[in-house]
Amino acid sequence: MTRTFLFVFAVCLAAVTTARAGIVTRLPTEERVVALTFDACESGKVMHLDHAIVDWLTARRIPFTVFAGGQFARDNADDMKALAALPFVGIENHSWSHRNHMPRLSDEKVREEVLKAESEIEAVSGRRTRFFRFPAGNTDDRTTALVEALGYTIVHWRWPEGDPDKHVTAAGMERATLAQTQPGDILIFHVNGRGVHTAEAIPAIVEGLEAKGFRFVLLSDYLAPDTPAMFSGQPPEYP
Repeated sequence: MTRTFLFVFAVCLAAVTTARAGIVTRLPTEERVVALTFDACESGKVMHLDHAIVDWLTARRIPFTVFAGGQFARDNADDMKALAALPFVGIENHSWSHRNHMPRLSDEKVREEVLKAESEIEAVSGRRTRFFRFPAGNTDDRTTALVEALGYTIVHWRWPEGDPDKHVTAAGMERATLAQTQPGDILIFHVNGRGVHTAEAIPAIVEGLEAKGFRFVLLSDYLAPDTPAMFSGQPPEYP
């Protein structure tokens, strides 16, 4: 009996450990809800918040989440503080310097990218981050485990909008988003000036999804730090 109990316990423990690892690519629900998320990062040069996007969303009180890089938070401190004052806006961690290939970094450097960003974001916004998004969506089992060990849930996407590509038009984004969005989807755009036609596309996308019965929610409304891997997977890399 003792051996049987230990064997069952070991199997269950292994299952729990395996379930904890993973990348969330959709919300764990079949409700017609969508999480609108934006990356705000810097990579070698100072970038600024795209107010054309933010002002439209905040005027209508549309919930959205910003994954901010630590350098971006530092260089946009006033804007980050203003966003943090809004209860329908989430602010989360997108690494310190937006190294597109974090799996190439040492364990120490991976932790530094996460913790330095966490500290800066909290300093300027007063928010403690709990979700992490890898730059360009690039990760592997080691870096995923390192970030999870810091207490983060990793949140990516099921499919990318591709808004940094100047050839992706506002109309094209609208058509693709309205056609592909499913209940629980996590949409990814950019709010640091990299979304070429995002500000133009967002109103039509939001209104189009609302017309289809979707409502917008924060990640924190549906995700807990121990969200199981059954709602996870490796998403396509972002350009």
